[in-house]
Amino acid sequence: MKGTDKKAKEQQGAEKEACCTEEEVQEVEKNQSSEASENMKTDEEAGQSEEKTPQDIIIELQKENTELKDQYLRKLADFDNYRKRMIKEKQDAIDYANTNLLKDLISTLDDFDRALGSVTQSDGTEEINPVVQGITMINKQMRAMLESKYNLVAYCEKGDAFDHDKHEAIATNQAAVAEPVCAEVYLKGYMLKDRVVRPAKVMVHMPDGSVSAD
Repeated sequence: MKGTDKKAKEQQGAEKEACCTEEEVQEVEKNQSSEASENMKTDEEAGQSEEKTPQDIIIELQKENTELKDQYLRKLADFDNYRKRMIKEKQDAIDYANTNLLKDLISTLDDFDRALGSVTQSDGTEEINPVVQGITMINKQMRAMLESKYNLVAYCEKGDAFDHDKHEAIATNQAAVAEPVCAEVYLKGYMLKDRVVRPAKVMVHMPDGSVSAD
């Protein structure tokens, strides 16, 4: 009898443990089901919140259109600047293609000036000589041709204001002048269009303070 009671108690205990286990499983499944349901609700709410209205879409498209238009205008401006730069570089290459040749001719023009300067009489007049007259005529014709055809122009005369960009000072002296002045011209300067090919070599009178700039 004792053995039978013991077995009955053990069986009841096993059944009780089984029931408890089954209840725990059902509780866990219930909790999981509840969590899944809550997650689905959260996802649905998130989807609803992310859904854009037509007005929002229009605003975004307008913003995107503005950005694309701005990028297009920038690219267009860059291309236009590039095109202008290429045109200028091409024109400069044409305008100054003969620079080296003209620089070589400048030395010949200097020789003409020296030759004509050496035949000047003490009273400042040139000797009446057919050779001198021929050299003078050739000099004038050559200079006129270089100026009209190639835009090579001589500049700098005695008394011109000194310009650092156009003149090279060989010597300086203090004088009663209001501003620096080219007192002597040793070599004329030459410009090709708006570019200095060779600066004029001059002696400069600098202000000594005795003359006011006003």
